[in-house]
Amino acid sequence: MRHQNATAYRFLAPYLLIFSVFWVWPIISSFLISFQATRTVPWRWAPTFNWGRLIGDPAFFNALKNTLLILVIQVPVMISLAIVMAVLLNSPLLKARGLYRFAFFAPVVVGEVAYSAVFRLMFNLNFGIINKLLNSVGLPSIDWFSNVTPAMALIMIAVTWRWAGYNAIILLAGLQSIPDDVYEAATLDRVSKVKQFFYITLPLLKPIIVFCAVLSIIGTMQLFTEPFLITERGGPGGGTETLGLLLYRQGFRSLNFGYASAVAYTMAGLAIAITLVQLWLTKEPK
Repeated sequence: MRHQNATAYRFLAPYLLIFSVFWVWPIISSFLISFQATRTVPWRWAPTFNWGRLIGDPAFFNALKNTLLILVIQVPVMISLAIVMAVLLNSPLLKARGLYRFAFFAPVVVGEVAYSAVFRLMFNLNFGIINKLLNSVGLPSIDWFSNVTPAMALIMIAVTWRWAGYNAIILLAGLQSIPDDVYEAATLDRVSKVKQFFYITLPLLKPIIVFCAVLSIIGTMQLFTEPFLITERGGPGGGTETLGLLLYRQGFRSLNFGYASAVAYTMAGLAIAITLVQLWLTKEPK
C-alpha cells in the first residue's frame, strides 16, 4: 500500500510543483506584501501602513458600498430570473428546447470587450436603441453614463444578462434530477402546479440555488469587467467603482502593490464571510 501511495504521489509531483509555484506561493507572497509599504525604494516592512489606510480610505468605502449594492440587488434578481428560466426550459411543452438552452447560455461565451461595446451602443443617450424604445412609449431619454443611478442600473442589467442563463443551465440540471414520481403523486393528489413549484420544486432545488448564489457572490465581489469597460473605469465620478476596479487602479495604475494586496484580501475575506452567513441561514435543520 505504501509503495502504491508513493507511486501515486510521484505522478502527482509535477502538478503539485506547478500548483505550489503559481498558486500557493503567490497567495502567500501577496499576503506578505500587504504588510509592506511598496511606494518606497526599497520596500519596507510596515504592518499597519496599508491596513490602517484601508480603514480610513473614502475610495475603499465607496467601492465597498457599490459592490455590496450590486450584491444585494442584482444577485437575488438574477437567481430568481434564472429559476424561472430553468423551469421554462424544462417544460415538456417547449419546442426546440436545445436551441433555447444554447441561446440562454450563449452570453457567457461572448467576448467581454465585444459585449461591453454593444451595451455602450445600445444605451447611448443620442442613438441607443434603449432610449429609442423609451421615447416610443412617451418616456424621456436616460443618460445612462453621466448619472450614478442609471449607470449602476446599467451595470446590474449587463451582469444579469451575461450570467442569468449560465445559472439557469445549472438549475436546469438540478430540475432534471428531481424524480417525476414526486410530481405524479402530487398531481394525483390534485396539487396545483403553483403549489408544486413552491412546495416541491423549490425545496428540492435548494442546494443548487445555494450553489448558484455562492458562485454569484464570489463573482460579484470580484466584479471588474462591466464597470471598467461599460461605464469607463467606474464612472461617473467613481459612482460604479467596485472593489475589483479599486484593486486594479491601485495595483496596476498606481503601482501600490501593498495597498492593492490589502484590498484583495479584504475582498476575499468579505466573500468568505458572506458565503458562510448564507450557508448558515440556508442550512437544513437537524
